[in-house]
This record gives sequence, C-alpha cells and structure tokens, in this order.
Amino acid sequence: MIVLDTNLLIYAHRAATPEHGSARTAIETCLNAAGGCGIALPSVAEFFSIVTHPSASGQPSPPQAAADFLAALREAGVEMLGPGPSFAARLGQLAADLDVTGTRIFDLQIGLCALDGGAHELWTHDGDFIKLPGLVVRDPLKHQ
Repeated sequence: MIVLDTNLLIYAHRAATPEHGSARTAIETCLNAAGGCGIALPSVAEFFSIVTHPSASGQPSPPQAAADFLAALREAGVEMLGPGPSFAARLGQLAADLDVTGTRIFDLQIGLCALDGGAHELWTHDGDFIKLPGLVVRDPLKHQ
C-alpha cells in the first residue's frame, strides 16, 4: 500500500497551486497501485486545518468543499489509516530513538499510522519527511 502525505492532498485540492496537476496525476496513479492507496488520519486533520484556515493562501475552502474532497477520495477507494495498538507509547519511544523534535512529530504520526495500516511506501513532496524503518519515502512529483 502507498500512503499519500498531506501536501499532495492540498495541491490536488487547490487548483491554483503550481503542483495541482502533478498532484492529481500522482493520486490517480496511487489509486491504481497494486497494494492500494491510503491516507493517515493525522493527514486528514492536517489537510482540513490547512485548506479551511482563514489565512490560507488564496481563499480558504469552505468546510463542505474540504469534506467533499475527502469523501471523493474515500469513494474512489482510498483507505483511511488510523493508529494501531500502543500508538502513543510507540510514538513517544520512536520520537526519542530518532531524536525527533518540533513539528517533525507530525511526520512521525503520519508514518506510524501508515505502517500500522500496512503501507510500505509514502508519497510526499516534502524533501525532509522523517525516515522510518520499513517505510520508503518517495516524491512522485519529481518523477513526472
């Protein structure tokens, strides 16, 4: 399974972003991947927070538009991946083991949910996304 990071969702949702077309193509490719496609629940919350925020670049999306975008992805077959057993303890221990600081904890949450959901790969346009054992991080926008 391939998991999509928040930034790809934002770009695909926001037609005015330069990455819009490439992100939509990446999501379509991911939907057709042999192992399936997923989104970690922390990415769902992060996406909604960013695109509906009053100071979002351009105009903020109405909450219903953000909800409709996510619903369309679910209807297309995207799985929503939540945390597995002992998530909080594993998050804290991995953060300590990997020396995670600041906002990088959010990448760790996304990565752990991806692994808990059976993902082997995460697609992001974030060159600094945290590296987790067992999860390949790839930028699909660099390969189009």
